[in-house]
Amino acid sequence: MSPAPEVGVAVFILKDNKVLFGRRRSLSIAAHAYALPGGHLEFGESFEECAAREVKEETGLDIKNIELLTASNNLLSKTVHLVVIYMRAYLSDLDQIPQNIEPDKCEGWEWYDLNNLPEPTYGPLRVMLESGFSPFTATS
Repeated sequence: MSPAPEVGVAVFILKDNKVLFGRRRSLSIAAHAYALPGGHLEFGESFEECAAREVKEETGLDIKNIELLTASNNLLSKTVHLVVIYMRAYLSDLDQIPQNIEPDKCEGWEWYDLNNLPEPTYGPLRVMLESGFSPFTATS
């Protein structure tokens, strides 16, 4: 029997035409690549609840206006099938500064312009962004 797909939620946090990215450590699916804050959807949790929880757990940030943007279906290997729900959100307080709450999972958080993506950007995310997807203009 094949393993079941995992469902993750990733959050585009938008601020001044920039998006928050963190470089993941070796323990994650996006090992050594820049990715959005996010993580696994827990049983019974809404996408919005997951987005707020994961962002708070990873960055210490409080977010608002959380909305669904899109989803991707990623068969990453013979044993890893990941469905990612992409959300968009904004800072509850613009003066908040991202903290690296889980240094064992992430090297730190920085704001990047999507026209100058950090290298290396997580593969499926890079493909989506380079194909023209923009969290600034997408509507759910």
